[in-house]
Amino acid sequence: MFNPKLKLNTKIFSNEVEKVSMRDGFGLGLLEAGGQNKNVVALCADLKESTAMNLFAEKFPNRFIEVGVAEQNLVTVASGMASMGKIPFCASYAIFSPGRNWEQIRTTIAYNNQPVKIIGSHVGVSVGADGGSHQALEDIALMRVLPNMQIFSPCDASEAKKITKQIIEIGSPAYMRLNREKTPVITTEETPFEIGKAQIFWLPEVGLADVGIITTGSLICQALIAAKELETLGVKTKVLNLATIKIIDEDSIIKLAKETRAIVTVEEHQIAGGMGGAVAEVLAQNYPVPIEFIGVKNSFGQSGTASELLKYYEMDKDSIKRAVQKVLKRKI
Repeated sequence: MFNPKLKLNTKIFSNEVEKVSMRDGFGLGLLEAGGQNKNVVALCADLKESTAMNLFAEKFPNRFIEVGVAEQNLVTVASGMASMGKIPFCASYAIFSPGRNWEQIRTTIAYNNQPVKIIGSHVGVSVGADGGSHQALEDIALMRVLPNMQIFSPCDASEAKKITKQIIEIGSPAYMRLNREKTPVITTEETPFEIGKAQIFWLPEVGLADVGIITTGSLICQALIAAKELETLGVKTKVLNLATIKIIDEDSIIKLAKETRAIVTVEEHQIAGGMGGAVAEVLAQNYPVPIEFIGVKNSFGQSGTASELLKYYEMDKDSIKRAVQKVLKRKI
């Protein structure tokens, strides 16, 4: 069942569930953040409509900078503005930022611990028809190795908005990854959110869970559907939403592992270097348990619909159910 404390959207399993792009949630959050703090500025690499920065640009034209198709300049200019007391948000497609400008992010932002907020849109294979060249599947790995960098992966537009408004208070660099397509709105305005704190979205009505499913980003929807279907087969699960990948909530991960003694991680990213790897590092050092990883297995993306690609790369709800069966070592 849904965790009643979180006031989640109970329509998630119906056709009535609202779908909104995470980009729109970010755009609204940036607009509100700009109204709350005059030091918030926005920079874009010729993609302000595609990244929903156009709302901020229209409201605060004197605080918006269009750098053009120049992603290295995008982040270095942002770093310079941060050093002068501004709170810069810079946005592009994730395949270009941090994909193209990683060295500039490392040297001018992370190395100097400048509080630049980097927004990477169009992540994962659900970008669909844009094809493998534009499907960012490596961005978590790129950013997770950087000292000082915090990483966020919202599960929906509502959570993206909350993260955007909260990271202006972080005095260090931050990266947030966003899906392109409209995704189900799972959280509500009443759903609490705290940076660095994971949340149990799904739990058994009675008794302890057999397995813990840890997920990040838009695949939370697939995980929740899998959890509901597993329940009808007699398998109890807990689904943990890990919106903050770094700094990671070690306590919640260890607690879930101790309760279930079996973990499945779910992410729309390469398995290598991703969220699952971060979870595995925590558990290897504190409480080792059997673990299965859902994600892209050492390959590039390709063109197709989002549903086709999620199934092909074994990141859909049926693949999650099979991973649960494998980690439990029993048929379900």
